[in-house]
Amino acid sequence: MTTIQDLLDLTKTVAAGLFEGKTYPWEVLDGIGDYILALGPTLDPALYEQREAGVWIARDAEIAPTAFIGAPCIIDRGAQVRHCAFIRGSAIVGKNAVVGNSVEIKNAVLFDKVQTPHYNYVGDSVLGYKAHMGAGSITSNVKSDKSLVSVKAPEGPIQTGRKKFGAILGDGAEIGCNSVLNPGTVVGRRASVYPCSCVRGVLPEDSIYKDKDHIVKRT
Repeated sequence: MTTIQDLLDLTKTVAAGLFEGKTYPWEVLDGIGDYILALGPTLDPALYEQREAGVWIARDAEIAPTAFIGAPCIIDRGAQVRHCAFIRGSAIVGKNAVVGNSVEIKNAVLFDKVQTPHYNYVGDSVLGYKAHMGAGSITSNVKSDKSLVSVKAPEGPIQTGRKKFGAILGDGAEIGCNSVLNPGTVVGRRASVYPCSCVRGVLPEDSIYKDKDHIVKRT
């Protein structure tokens, strides 16, 4: 329930090559920036514009004049980056994805058609195809004691060796408004999280998180 194969359709991102040779999605987090700097110069200049050093934006993407886009970054075709969005760098925003008003993105991969539309924080995370984060939901990417993050999988903890690691959302995952995904959270494909939840560990695919004691299979 925690591997790239379990969670993500790599045909739905310009960053497929970033995941090659890796088992777990969080293994890509150290390489996002370098991958962007290697991929950017190969993008078709008829379709992508290099706005500044390390920043490539699709010519049909919609970028609000108030948005901040830091390098390195790729904004793919048809994406929307809305009013006061803050993209801090090492970010890939997929085709037809939405980075909404006052959303902050840092060291993250958003697959195609991801929606982070309102007041979200996404740091050191991977969001799969068509994943959606409700208003105010965030990925918490550092533990309060600053210790290394582990993924609390059913078979036992998986050590990531990372101090900063937010969440992995599988394809089609739905996160309810004002929810917090604690460091190392993995949400399976098509799983849903109730609003105002505080989630940690691994949520199986096609399940619904009501609270930590009530996780049910979608019918």
